[in-house]
Amino acid sequence: MAGDGPHARLIPPRRDGSRRPLPHRRRTRTVQAQNFQTVGLIGKYGDPQVSESVAHLVEMLAAEGVTVLVERATAGSLPTGAAQEPASLAAIGNRADLAIVVGGDGTLLGAARHLCEFEIPIVGVNLGRLGFLTETSLANIEDSLENLLAGAYQVEERMMLHVRVQRQAGDLAVERAFNDVVIHRGNIARMVEMQTYVDGLFVFSQRSDGLIVASPTGSTAYALSAGGPIVHPSMRAFTLVPVCPHTLTNRPLILPGHSHIEVLLTNNPGEVQLTLDGQTNFALQDGDRIHVQRDEHTVHLLSDPGRSYFDVLREKFSWGERN
Repeated sequence: MAGDGPHARLIPPRRDGSRRPLPHRRRTRTVQAQNFQTVGLIGKYGDPQVSESVAHLVEMLAAEGVTVLVERATAGSLPTGAAQEPASLAAIGNRADLAIVVGGDGTLLGAARHLCEFEIPIVGVNLGRLGFLTETSLANIEDSLENLLAGAYQVEERMMLHVRVQRQAGDLAVERAFNDVVIHRGNIARMVEMQTYVDGLFVFSQRSDGLIVASPTGSTAYALSAGGPIVHPSMRAFTLVPVCPHTLTNRPLILPGHSHIEVLLTNNPGEVQLTLDGQTNFALQDGDRIHVQRDEHTVHLLSDPGRSYFDVLREKFSWGERN
């Protein structure tokens, strides 16, 4: 999906280079049925089950009189003559009232990074494994689509991460992440050395296998495996989670959403990598500074108003049910 999304539009920075806190925004709103007159479909590439599911969705939406835009790579795998129009992710963001993503959480993560600035609602159809972000499954897609078109859903506004990699006097990269930003060792089995600052204040120096900066949505991903807490996705906060730190006292931190997190790499003769959402990678070197802040855009995920976040946690983690 790379190449379809333009760079983030940034709020003007303060004189010290940090970004201004964002105003409070309403985080949940009811979706109106008449909004869904043009729907974009995005599928996991190269998966025959996904192609079959997308073709079925095209038929169902066309039967309801909905204009269907299918992401170009996804459209290339559909049967000839399907009632759909191939479109780029940017075109889907500009024209569609709703985006349906068919695949797993990884497919939705990639789509969300490109579509968040268009602020259209996104719903995921899970064909993957755990599926924290994908709201519905293939087995109940017909009922879910009927509810969607009837407006029986809400939009959850999920926080995005704004990432800037600074090398010497310039920016090496400016990107977004939905789940997490991970600084980690490369192919050499040795620890990464870094210093961490929050709002210009020194927090700690660390030798570890890496460091995770996670959004609330990403708190149930890699950060959870590394011992981080589960953070409710409606919060505006960062989770700072060391990966196998060479100390007995370094523990995860939860920071407010207006924080400016800066990580400075020091004394690393081996390869160090920066990975965003497990999908986008950058090679780092000593002296690089990684800045992470809250992005001005949010991801608008559709959710069933009758299903709470705690229902999702119980289902995905197999927590005990009430007697």
